Amino acid sequence: MTSLSFGPTAPAAADASSSVVGPLAGPLRLADRVLSFAAASHARACLLLLLIGLACFLPGFASLQPMDRDEPRFAQASKQMLETGDLVDIRFQGEARHKKPVGIYWAQAAAVAAGEALGVPDARRTIALYRIPSLLGALAAILLTYWAALAFLERRGAWLAAALFAACIMLSAEARLAKTDALLTACAVAAFGALARAWLGRARLERRRGPASLGTALIFWLGLALGILVKGPMVPLFAGLAALVLSIREGSARWLLDLRPRLGLGLTLLVVAPWFLAIAWKSGGAFFGEAVGRDMLGKVGSGAEKHWGPPGAYALAFFATFWPGAAFAALSIPFAWARRSEDAVALLIAWIVPMWLIFEAVPTKLPHYVLPLMPAVAILTVLALTRGGLDLRRKGARWVAGLVVLIPVGLTLGLSFAAWRLDHVLPLAALPLLLAACALAVLAWIALSRRAGEGAQEGALTLAVAASVLLSGAVFGLTQPVLQSLKVSPRLAALRDALPCEAPRVASLGLREPSLVFTIGTDLAMLNSGAEAVEFLRRGGREDGCRLVLVEDRFAADFAAAQGRQPAAAAGRVTGFNINGGKPVGVSAYAALPGAAP
Repeated sequence: MTSLSFGPTAPAAADASSSVVGPLAGPLRLADRVLSFAAASHARACLLLLLIGLACFLPGFASLQPMDRDEPRFAQASKQMLETGDLVDIRFQGEARHKKPVGIYWAQAAAVAAGEALGVPDARRTIALYRIPSLLGALAAILLTYWAALAFLERRGAWLAAALFAACIMLSAEARLAKTDALLTACAVAAFGALARAWLGRARLERRRGPASLGTALIFWLGLALGILVKGPMVPLFAGLAALVLSIREGSARWLLDLRPRLGLGLTLLVVAPWFLAIAWKSGGAFFGEAVGRDMLGKVGSGAEKHWGPPGAYALAFFATFWPGAAFAALSIPFAWARRSEDAVALLIAWIVPMWLIFEAVPTKLPHYVLPLMPAVAILTVLALTRGGLDLRRKGARWVAGLVVLIPVGLTLGLSFAAWRLDHVLPLAALPLLLAACALAVLAWIALSRRAGEGAQEGALTLAVAASVLLSGAVFGLTQPVLQSLKVSPRLAALRDALPCEAPRVASLGLREPSLVFTIGTDLAMLNSGAEAVEFLRRGGREDGCRLVLVEDRFAADFAAAQGRQPAAAAGRVTGFNINGGKPVGVSAYAALPGAAP
């Protein structure tokens, strides 16, 4: 009979960490106190997880510019829902955006509408409001990871797993971006936690926690239904593939009956069918052809939008995207293989490995695709720790553990170089936090490498989480705002706002980034030649009010030639670095003002 094994009690862990002497003793004692505080009650655990999440996600939340290209596409489409009042169709300027379902757009539009009602100035151009659903989704994903981990671990271990996930770089990034992935992850981990309770409680003679409750079943199906509204079939694919693997292992799928499939399928249809029927009628079926035929299958067949990557790319990127937990997770692989026959480990492997292999096989590679797998990775890591599975005696294990230092050191050097190269400044305000994050990462490595017992390993993970909190504040809160070269579109929008007229019409020749549409406005005109730009300006002035044309440097000669001997009035110039293109960019602005000669 397979039984679940739980983590140690708090006093045992404290005894292990108190055996450490020297410079590590103080940090490990403090880490143990944090763990003991969190393990005292569910309320304390959740409160502390929320504080860690907010500390990781809020720095730079409002000051970070719209990040091309996906974020401003989502935000602009949500803005146009508010502008038109059409909550069914999804559009980016005049183009139908039939790639993802409506869930994220509704959530963003609701957040912005609430901001307007509360009196937020220029709410529809305030990117932070569009990011609120992602922030809430990331926080929900952390709490749901804690809930899911309680099916595998006692409270102390469950909290540590959730904290490790809260601290990961990829979740921190997605919490700040007005996209689908943070909400998708919350839906996926809700389904995972419910699936875990059904699987681990499936045999009546072996149950320790009883069958899945009605509440658990409702969480599972709501996770699937809301996940479908956010990103189509992804959450059902995650849960369905894991359930299939486990059912094959079990030789039966009867254990899934605990999840009340009849009730659940009815609830799912009730949630998702109205909008899907509405968009099918409104688009004449074009939405499904675009979303399935071009967006989803296009990514399967080739590297969509220049995001191709070879198999193994996610495994390599994992050491950055899941920092600071990646090095610890890598050390748990031998444990997972050795214990793969146990129910708890089998479930974690079934959730992680099949989908990971599919993502590695698909040509399109984007780091956030594997984010919904990371809560299970965090749980597996802590489960290995509580079972003594993070064995530093294996060959190369200490070097793997040392990878926890790589990211903070690399970011400290890389950001300093980038700030000097791009803007001729150094992030001096951020350096103390960057160096402190490096120091905590080094302490985490030493604590893990000294083999001082399980308590020291828990302390190492806790120190790594603290390093991530400091790194987030340093990178997003203190370094990012000084990198003005990356904020090309907001600086161009500021030129428009500085014109001595209301609601000027704007056109762009060359620069076509979605962030420019979001910051300038839905009616931004996209031009194709210098002659069109000159004609656009000449229709302004005395005839048609205030106009502004933005000319990228690669079109400057064409624009100058089209002007002839009547050069337009210069209104400013912006130079910077286009993150999406990976190249320097320069844009000159020319204005036609009321009363000026054409």
